[in-house]
Amino acid sequence: MLLEARLASLERESLFFGEYDDNVAILSIHAGAGGVDAQDWAEMLLRMYRRHLDNSGFEVELDDLQPGEEAGIKSATMTVRGDYAYGTIEGERGVHRLVRISPFDAASRRHTSFAAVDVIPQVDEAPFEINEEDLRIETMRAQGAGGQHVNTTDSAVRITHLPTNIVVTCQAERSQLQNRVRAMDLLQSRLAELARQQHADKLEEIRGEQNEAAWGHQIRSYVLQPYQLVKDLRTDVEVGNVEGVLNGDLGVFADAYLEWRRRHQNDTPGQ
Repeated sequence: MLLEARLASLERESLFFGEYDDNVAILSIHAGAGGVDAQDWAEMLLRMYRRHLDNSGFEVELDDLQPGEEAGIKSATMTVRGDYAYGTIEGERGVHRLVRISPFDAASRRHTSFAAVDVIPQVDEAPFEINEEDLRIETMRAQGAGGQHVNTTDSAVRITHLPTNIVVTCQAERSQLQNRVRAMDLLQSRLAELARQQHADKLEEIRGEQNEAAWGHQIRSYVLQPYQLVKDLRTDVEVGNVEGVLNGDLGVFADAYLEWRRRHQNDTPGQ
């Protein structure tokens, strides 16, 4: 039995083949089409994920919560830490559809609500080391208003970062040394901003195409009326115990997604 358990554990670990699977995950929920029902649905999803992640041994930190005007939430963002955090929760990315008798409808009619879930890996930026050989440093006369010379020394400094062609200039300080230090600070900031932009572009590549939280784009449906069923439209996994799923029992969906992802790994963004 111990051998079988070990083999099963190794088999599951083999499902986490993605470059970012062991990274910290950032999960966001946004209410979609459906008004106050959608905002209530978004809050239900938040509760579902927190229970699932807590029960699975992950550390969860709620970073942001935007409450709805009448009920529920407009959006929420949480950070998830633990072994294979991103790989475990990545399969929840997409549009989630709820069908139920609306508790906000006085006529007790059936409503359909949508919420979008986004999951991205936290990718730490490497500290930026500037190679002196990549810099062209020039000095010039500092200029005041109207072209008047501020002083008679070449105190202004212009630095060009050759690999990126970023140019910074500083002439505010009294000495060339002070201007050079300040210019290097400006260059560090510009390079850091460039790195953040490149990081954002990479996250977009990992995230893949984003769809509107409305009809036709859902990855999973949660039906409470006229029957009870949760169905994942990618893996075709169906669970009749909707209450259990909404209370955080997502293991069967997570495992099925990992198997599905392995079969489609050449089509999965960021893998």
